[in-house]
Amino acid sequence: MLHVEQFIIDGGATVLEAMKKLDETGERILFLAPGGVLEAALTDGDLRKHILRGGALEDPVRRAANPAPKSLPLTERGRAKRYIEQYDIDALPLVDKKGRIADIIFASGAGVANRACAGIPVVIMAGGLGTRLYPYTKILPKPLIPVGERPILEHIIDRFRDFGCADFRLVVNYKKGMIKSYFSELEPPYQVSYVDEDEPLGTGGGLCLLKGQVDSTFFLSNCDILLDADFADLAAYHRQQGNLITMVCAAKHFTVPYGVIELGENGAIQSMKEKPEMNFWTNTGVYVVEPRVVEELEDGKKQGFTDIIERYRARGERVGVYPISEQSWMDMGQVEELDNMRRKLEENE
Repeated sequence: MLHVEQFIIDGGATVLEAMKKLDETGERILFLAPGGVLEAALTDGDLRKHILRGGALEDPVRRAANPAPKSLPLTERGRAKRYIEQYDIDALPLVDKKGRIADIIFASGAGVANRACAGIPVVIMAGGLGTRLYPYTKILPKPLIPVGERPILEHIIDRFRDFGCADFRLVVNYKKGMIKSYFSELEPPYQVSYVDEDEPLGTGGGLCLLKGQVDSTFFLSNCDILLDADFADLAAYHRQQGNLITMVCAAKHFTVPYGVIELGENGAIQSMKEKPEMNFWTNTGVYVVEPRVVEELEDGKKQGFTDIIERYRARGERVGVYPISEQSWMDMGQVEELDNMRRKLEENE
């Protein structure tokens, strides 16, 4: 598996060295990125034009490179394929908030290995009944409901794998045998382990079953959402803030589709607002959590994870928010939202 570093070349390297490096990667593009920050792109075509203009093989590659390369923020990964097609380019670097190359998407749709979150386990709450998605969940457990050609759980796992995560712990209950059988037959190139929840304990209570099994900071995710987020930046933010728990929240804009009336005394109209607009932050169901939270949970107590957060907030513990855009969050909690997620993923494929 190739890594980002293998596609970065120093601007002072020679044209001949760049040609050799292109042969080593088997791709047609390199990037000039001092300190990891994208500065220029260098394709085999750029080298060819340089030579045809009379350039020497000993010239530094900065003379041949394109100083205005195309790129996208890492959080807009879903646009990559359409962007590549729109500009007819071989590869597209995805950059983090500091402009550093975090991933590279090629025209084939493949990316390179991003190891920024290697070693951070991911706990996915995959045991719910999924009643809001009935009748789908009458047949399949929610984690295995297909979105496109693959189940939602695989899409979620792939989002974390894009950042180097390889250790996935699934808290399972409803139709858990189907989930285990699916991944057994899949034989994935990452570690999947299971925590059996015999009785429903809620999105927070089920974590008590992980006592003694998690000894480092971990990601926690529901199994019905997809985020186009920079998980490396999220983990770094969590550490920098010294948070016990960090909640990922998405901006939400909502227009009430009705005229809203406020009543005064004796049935009089106090005010009228036609289709008022609301802006707020909403919990996406993804968190970064310290292992102490698991060890301090009461065994067998049914509770939501937001209940746990409220207790820590009341005690003055550091619980923070990591904001993302509304477009970076997809939810499939209800049938209509599931259809929207399918359409959005199809547009990006």
